[in-house]
Amino acid sequence: MNAERFIRAVTLAGAAVFILAGAWAFLGPASFYERVARFPPYNRHFLHDVGAFQLGLGTALALGLAGWDGRRVALWTVAVASILHAASHIIDRDLGGRDADPLALTLVAAALLAAALLTGRPPAPRRETTRDPTPDHGQR
Repeated sequence: MNAERFIRAVTLAGAAVFILAGAWAFLGPASFYERVARFPPYNRHFLHDVGAFQLGLGTALALGLAGWDGRRVALWTVAVASILHAASHIIDRDLGGRDADPLALTLVAAALLAAALLTGRPPAPRRETTRDPTPDHGQR
């Protein structure tokens, strides 16, 4: 296996693990705790936050694999994680924290999303091209 194939395989596997684990922790924190994260005491909000940031990491790997440039990957990754983090604080507002957290985190997430959207359309998928190594490109 050449280096590029190895990098792509690891990136794809990492994206899948982070996205699946993050979605599970965010959407089913009690189940995730029971099956994966048995670190007492159970804390629903903590697992929502863990899921939010795991999904952000998975997003970074997936977008990088798709060939997006670094700034776009960074903005979309942090926007995704920030939106889910704000949602976590809205969902769990009855569990503590500061009263201003949901609004403050939502404003940060909205600003990051706006910046991500302003980066424009994603690039077309990269195509591997091969070039004939002969100087006349195979024409004789």
